[in-house]
Amino acid sequence: MDILRFSTAGSVDDGKSTLIGRLFYDSKSIFEDQMLQIEQTSKKRGSEIVNLAYLTDGLKDELEQGITIDVAYRYFSTPKRKFIIADTPGHIQYTRNMVTGASSSQLALILIDARNGISEQTKRHSLISSLLGIKHFVICINKMDLVDFKQSVYEKIVSDYENFAAKLRVSSFSFIPISALLGDNVVTRSAQMPWYQGSTLFNFLETVSIASDQNLIDSRFSVQNIIRPNTNEWHDFRGIAGMVLGGVFRKGDEITCYPSGFKTKIKDIYLANEQINQAISSLSCTFLLEDDIDVSRGDMLVKSSSSIHVLQEFDVMLCWMGDEPLSLSGKYILKHTTNETKAMIKELKYKMDVHTLSRDFESKEIARNDIAKISLKTAKPIFFDKYYENRLTGSCILIDIHTNITVGACMIV
Repeated sequence: MDILRFSTAGSVDDGKSTLIGRLFYDSKSIFEDQMLQIEQTSKKRGSEIVNLAYLTDGLKDELEQGITIDVAYRYFSTPKRKFIIADTPGHIQYTRNMVTGASSSQLALILIDARNGISEQTKRHSLISSLLGIKHFVICINKMDLVDFKQSVYEKIVSDYENFAAKLRVSSFSFIPISALLGDNVVTRSAQMPWYQGSTLFNFLETVSIASDQNLIDSRFSVQNIIRPNTNEWHDFRGIAGMVLGGVFRKGDEITCYPSGFKTKIKDIYLANEQINQAISSLSCTFLLEDDIDVSRGDMLVKSSSSIHVLQEFDVMLCWMGDEPLSLSGKYILKHTTNETKAMIKELKYKMDVHTLSRDFESKEIARNDIAKISLKTAKPIFFDKYYENRLTGSCILIDIHTNITVGACMIV
């Protein structure tokens, strides 16, 4: 059974948390004690109906303000698929939290309030989701009950969004008119919207194809640690522990270690104490190599039949999350996979206009929540793929060298 990771995004009060609660409730994925707690919280806060948003809004400030602040993860499964949901905040000041939730998602669920249409946050979250390499978008026009389920309202929003999203790098868009509060077109088809003949949201999530999203060709292994048990049973064991970030590794494969360039072969692959014949993407395991070459944390093992970029200067698309503006020519710590190095901003190429998706070449200041293309120069070579070829080896973060706070999320282009 495969796993679908998806994030919810959109403006404040578009109904993201309510929609997730409705998905759980209608699919019978809420435990009795959870439902009892939601009912008690709803009653205590004077809600006339059971507020399903309380399933994900767990922080005190979230309950008091009725908004999402931090990323809330929820898990459920059906006979067809397992799901990991990231409920991300809509407020502009919590864009960094939205980036965190969307960074590991395969599908973006964008909510739009039918009364208000496309907002600035709709555009911002769509752009960020696209930059983060999410290939599948489902656009839910929510609160259709508040516009009398009018088809004309739905079609106007679909047209506006398609015009905006024409420049986004996304494989597929799907549009569904829903009422998260009442459950229309969430799990069961709505009797109020007979003019809509498409799939319900639940059916769409169960059937959307994600099999081709992973890079299964370029084999990458990020080294995290060297395993030396020094016991009688494992006296001479020297394992290279880490995670497969792409492709497939098998016993006997010839690999190249970066940055040294030394070549060797995989002698054995261990998953805990068990030997396995192959390691696939996202698997944490241990390699035993035929030769005792110098390998340490931060290195990358690559199947010799595939190439990887090894550079000290490269361009990235940057989502700036720092409270202070980006310091041009400033120095930061760049963290890429398990590798860390000092980096400096070499050049600001342009800033993105989230409204029109045009490029602003004149602006010289990047403030919080801005998106820009910049050039970086690192103190030592980085071994990477382009982000759109491999999200795991094409992403990195910038850390403030003085405060140790993460201030930027980068997609290598």
